[in-house]
Amino acid sequence: MTSLIFRFATVSGQRIDWQLARNGSVAYARMGLCALSLAMALLFWMTGGRWDMPFAWLVIVAVGLGFARYGRHAADGERISLQGSRLVVERETAGRLERAEFDRSRVRVEPKTGHRSLITLSAQGRSVEVGRFVRPELRPALASEIRRALRAA
Repeated sequence: MTSLIFRFATVSGQRIDWQLARNGSVAYARMGLCALSLAMALLFWMTGGRWDMPFAWLVIVAVGLGFARYGRHAADGERISLQGSRLVVERETAGRLERAEFDRSRVRVEPKTGHRSLITLSAQGRSVEVGRFVRPELRPALASEIRRALRAA
């Protein structure tokens, strides 16, 4: 199994792991823009523009709400592990973890509806969708890679 080459997975011994997560970069320029907006509003307020400060605070509150929403989903991701005869899928969304475990020999890997849709892993009457954090054009390659790993002995 270790002789297989994967694009999305890491192999350690007899275990194959796919870590699929969102790109979690925060632009510090946005925080700098808030500080600049507040500084300009303070300058205008000191020179007599009384309506500038409430608008600056409105901008800062809006950016703060955006960061709060971003922070809630910063750890979202999917982890697919193949070890021995078990395929384990763990999905975390907004702090809630879902786990599905399948028998490797019975798992079907297929697109949900079309070529660029999510990937459905199903077996034993259960199914789970993965691939949210992979660009749509790369999902067929990910599905193919999972199929190849499931077939390897």
